Amino acid sequence: MPVTRQALFISHGGGPMPLLGEPGHQQLVDTLKQLALTLPKPRAILLISAHWEEEIATVTSAAAPGLFYDYSGFPAVAYQIQYPAAGEPALAAQVVQSLQQAGLAARADTKRNFDHGMFVPLKIMYPQADIPCVQLSLLHSLDAAAHLAIGKALRTLAYPGLLVLGSGFSFHNMREFFATPTPEATAKNQAFEHWLLDTCSNTLLTEAEREQRLQHWAQAPAARFCHPREEHLLPLHVCAAYAGNASKTHYATAVLGKMSGMFYWVTNAEVANT
Repeated sequence: MPVTRQALFISHGGGPMPLLGEPGHQQLVDTLKQLALTLPKPRAILLISAHWEEEIATVTSAAAPGLFYDYSGFPAVAYQIQYPAAGEPALAAQVVQSLQQAGLAARADTKRNFDHGMFVPLKIMYPQADIPCVQLSLLHSLDAAAHLAIGKALRTLAYPGLLVLGSGFSFHNMREFFATPTPEATAKNQAFEHWLLDTCSNTLLTEAEREQRLQHWAQAPAARFCHPREEHLLPLHVCAAYAGNASKTHYATAVLGKMSGMFYWVTNAEVANT
């Protein structure tokens, strides 16, 4: 059956700060709002958050998950945020099935709540909380090839109006966010962002070449400066592999003075009935 695969990778900012009016996140907030107005509104969201890792791919399957305030040191209002989006058990079951049919270990979790990688950006993008959402974990291994494989396996999903949303950060060096800016640090930030844009958007690359770049991302310019630990980058791997083509649109923004990027993919494809 014909389906339109849509994927979006976003940089989601620091903890709840985008919702607290922190000035260094204003461009991010504006970009997320623009995305919600520009892109087709999804009927459901499968969200891969940088803030959830498991030994095997794990999917939230509750009908009405709560919120997990997985941050500390913020004002009391940060722990009173509400985002009552529904879960979608039927979609969760399809995700587990797609992964298992591809030979990947996967399980459902009825108790896991939504973390801030979900509710912070979605509260900005879709404040009505009227889109059901399922979260998919990263793997503790942080293996790039394994996350590309997850993205490929998700291509068998045939859920109308689904958006696969990677919620991470294209730059995630926490120390540098609060360090005094230097020309060297800025150049490194820019070099990796340019590499990421070319890797995800260059239509002259074959998909095999794109996959090789993403699998060996640590060889990119200033890769480990921008990502000392890769958990905020790997949601992009899932999205890119799920899409299976070049990103159609890139959104450049800045967070706390650092360049950050977001990518949108759309693919028309055939999915076999299962």
